[in-house]
Amino acid sequence: MAIVTEALIRDYAERDGLGLAEWVRSGQVSAAEVVETAITVIDRLNPQINAVTRTAYDIGRDLAARAPAGAPFAGVPFLMKDLASQWQGVPATWSCRYLQNLPAPADSELTRRIKRAGLAPLGRSNVPEIGWCISTEPKLYGRTHNPWRGDVTPGGSSGGSAAAVAARMVPLAEATDGAGSIRVPASNCGLVGLKPSRGRVTFAPDAVDAWYGGVYSLCVSRTVRDTAAYLDAVAGGTPGDPYTPQTPAEGWAAAARQPATGLRIGLVTRAPDGGPIHPEVTQAVRATARLLESLGHAVEELALDFDVRRAWSVYTDMAAVQTAAMFAALEPQVGRPVTPAEVEPVVWATIERGRSISGIRHAADVESLRMIGRGIVGRLLPFDAVLTPTLTQPPRPFGHWDMSMTDYDAYNALWSDAVFMFPFNLSGLPAMSLPMHWTADGLPVGVQLVGRGGDEATLLRLATQLEAAQPWIDRRPPVCASSRASQAGA
Repeated sequence: MAIVTEALIRDYAERDGLGLAEWVRSGQVSAAEVVETAITVIDRLNPQINAVTRTAYDIGRDLAARAPAGAPFAGVPFLMKDLASQWQGVPATWSCRYLQNLPAPADSELTRRIKRAGLAPLGRSNVPEIGWCISTEPKLYGRTHNPWRGDVTPGGSSGGSAAAVAARMVPLAEATDGAGSIRVPASNCGLVGLKPSRGRVTFAPDAVDAWYGGVYSLCVSRTVRDTAAYLDAVAGGTPGDPYTPQTPAEGWAAAARQPATGLRIGLVTRAPDGGPIHPEVTQAVRATARLLESLGHAVEELALDFDVRRAWSVYTDMAAVQTAAMFAALEPQVGRPVTPAEVEPVVWATIERGRSISGIRHAADVESLRMIGRGIVGRLLPFDAVLTPTLTQPPRPFGHWDMSMTDYDAYNALWSDAVFMFPFNLSGLPAMSLPMHWTADGLPVGVQLVGRGGDEATLLRLATQLEAAQPWIDRRPPVCASSRASQAGA
């Protein structure tokens, strides 16, 4: 077994995923050494932040040893999120007692693509129960702490993934997004988080669709180039998938390296529900707008106007029906129906709400959401990209989103921080959070770029340009793989 030194840990923490793969290809270090370093870092830091709930080190070691030499992420450590993706031999529990003993009989297509890219998953990352929270504090596994400050949330539902990447346990990790669950933790942890276009990544073979195109899969990472290369590795549908967005012929990694010039960018600084936006968030968005103007883009104010309260009510009712249907579909595998004792109270309230909605009402809700989504697409269509806050507030203290609540509507009313998230789930537009600001007390604040449908390439080009103009890679949280933390401006 490889010997892991402090020097090796420091070098590991310096590199993003592509950088680690290049390091292995250079012969300066072996894939085994990289994986053992990641394992050492996880074992060292996880007691502090609780990002990883299940380890599978031997599986990861074997995958790293067998990774195709030419793969973009050959031998690079990775974490799978503890919901959705099927990973043979490693259950996905969704942080739910009802589901904690379900085996995964085979890999999903996404997992197969992750492995073909050379990534070596070492375990599962923490999530809120069934993913329906923008914090990560499930009863089953306990809170995931933000590496930037232990008393605030890393976000959710991909909070375990984001905390692990921010702490440099791994350079990138799986993330999914049904109402902001890639972008929220990216913002709270100072990471890159791209929710791709509808249909960009297949759900085969276990599902054809999720929430009528409202759920998306990708990753959280520390660099734009890692996100672009990961998108290249996992994107694509399978025959019969209902959505087929166009793809750039050269791929997204190549597209991200092309210059972004003279773009028309909409600037949104007012919440569509009229709610408050924290001054630090407004500062982040306006400073990014000024930077974009200095880079030669035309920025103009835009009002993102739609009936957000009605849209959120309909969206959450749709999600409740889908959640109730999911638990019903799982009954044959578990061997019994779910009971209130096996889920957190708000999850039971979600199931009950879903069961109470008729098929006729549900069909009308789905059509209503599609109409709202079409209106949002039309409103943004004149712009090459639109700049908005990611969240309306900096990272919240724990307990703000309380899954012990029994009132489904009251719980969902607490999501006003994420009012800029779900519009792009229901409209299918790609949206990306970038770490462009840190508060006076050292917490990250993301800004969001939204693109036209199927046009992740423009977002990646803009993001690459912003990353070069205002680099964030050397910012490190207090809880980090390397103690040589650059805290400039934090």
